[in-house]
Amino acid sequence: KIKEIYYTLQGEGFYTGRPSVFIRFSGCNLWNGQEKNRKEAICYWCDTDFVGTNGINGGNYSSIEIKEIILNLWPRNQPFKPYVVCTGGEPLLQIDDELIQKIHDAGFEIGLETNGTITPPRGIDWICVSPKANTTLNLKKGNELKIVYPQCGLNPKIYEKLEFEHFFIQPMDGEESDLTIKKSRDFILKHPQWKLSLQTHKIMGIP
Repeated sequence: KIKEIYYTLQGEGFYTGRPSVFIRFSGCNLWNGQEKNRKEAICYWCDTDFVGTNGINGGNYSSIEIKEIILNLWPRNQPFKPYVVCTGGEPLLQIDDELIQKIHDAGFEIGLETNGTITPPRGIDWICVSPKANTTLNLKKGNELKIVYPQCGLNPKIYEKLEFEHFFIQPMDGEESDLTIKKSRDFILKHPQWKLSLQTHKIMGIP
């Protein structure tokens, strides 16, 4: 069940600026889809529409159909390794071994963006975990750990000894973005294990 599939630039984290096909899976285990007020959800600040299948190239697909869509979106005859980002919502509610194999068969590296509450199948090439306050983190190793900051009830320092190659702080977007940018800057300067991640796609005005 796919909300949208589209070709763009990765806007956040380690691979900022890398051309990527985004597969946005519909649904999230931290929001049940029934609340009338989104602010009742754990990630009340979430800025992503992951409900339904009405986005670009959205629908209910087999793994073979997804493979064909991403192949058609990627530029032809390029010498660079194609890259797909599986995101959501929470993509691990739906990703399975068959889909991973089909995407690899198409020649793509697979990046994953997850809240870390679900253990992924094997075969994913790049794992980005974004922990959320008041949840249980089950995925404790990967390539990058990225925290939307600040979150009430979440101290980034508790994650510093986990097995990740890169640690990012990303200022929370919203009405108080000037304040969250300042707080993020101050935290990173005091704790240099962390690096800054910006939502460059918003700055550039691209999807």
